[in-house]
Amino acid sequence: MIGIPVLLVLALAGYRATQLAVWDSILDPARDKVIDWQTRRPESTLRAAIVTLITCVYCTGWWLSGAVLGTYLLTTGTWDRAPLLIHGLEWFAVAGGAVLLNRWDDSRKGQS
Repeated sequence: MIGIPVLLVLALAGYRATQLAVWDSILDPARDKVIDWQTRRPESTLRAAIVTLITCVYCTGWWLSGAVLGTYLLTTGTWDRAPLLIHGLEWFAVAGGAVLLNRWDDSRKGQS
């Protein structure tokens, strides 16, 4: 099982990855292409789901937190040291921490 300090660092990484994917201007061209692709067939539920996935902080954050956690577990060789259920709980913890950071960040947008 991963310790609290590592979970906090992974949550920070998940938060930053989410900000990069959803808000940062460096990925604007890619997001714009996907959104344009969806507007050509707005009745397509698959296209709508993909656009929702890449524009929703919570949806994107969930999957990117899982990717961050999975990368950490695989690169450190700790994937097989705990049952899959524990890794699922760790995924919830990392994603939850990232979401809390996103909510905090969103609450500060109106402040100068």
